[in-house]
Amino acid sequence: MTILLVTSSPREESLSTKIATEFVEKLTAAKSDSNVIHRDLGHDPIPHLDMVSTSAIRKAPEDRTPEEAEAAEYSDKLVAELLAADTVVIATGLINFNIYSTLKSWIDNIARAGKTFRYTAEGPQGLATGKKVYIVLAAAGVYSEGPAAGMNHAIPYLTTVLGFMGMVDVEVIYVEGLAFGPEAVEKAIAAAQERTEQLALAA
Repeated sequence: MTILLVTSSPREESLSTKIATEFVEKLTAAKSDSNVIHRDLGHDPIPHLDMVSTSAIRKAPEDRTPEEAEAAEYSDKLVAELLAADTVVIATGLINFNIYSTLKSWIDNIARAGKTFRYTAEGPQGLATGKKVYIVLAAAGVYSEGPAAGMNHAIPYLTTVLGFMGMVDVEVIYVEGLAFGPEAVEKAIAAAQERTEQLALAA
């Protein structure tokens, strides 16, 4: 089993990273042949798309400049990591009601026509199929339900773009209410760890 772990928080004390990393350890505990690829976007961010990279991924390889070829090769490597994975674990905090921009850059590089999706006469078709995806979302408030749920744009966005690429089997693990004091933090961590334990047993 190959697991792609994508963490995106720049904070050393990140709870989304903590819970996601622990979850991957649980998933691999009973599978000695597991291979884990970790993309730490918080410490090694992917550059945002620019004129060079957007031009590169739209050109045939033989038409690219050396700079464009380098940009395309980098994006191709990210796509290959995704396609090789059986399981994908994505961790992000909820920042300004959405995901970290570093995670958006990763998505912009892997959402590639002809590689992870294609257009057909019947409409778009995802090509990154057959994967189980887990999203770990950490938030200061409570956004999984209640009056603030409508401000949670991270999960609707992620499930939409992942589904567009063919990844429709998605589980969400919330670590929320973190601004409500130490006791609330402990409770949120415990609830997330219990859920990951259950999900690991079911995997």
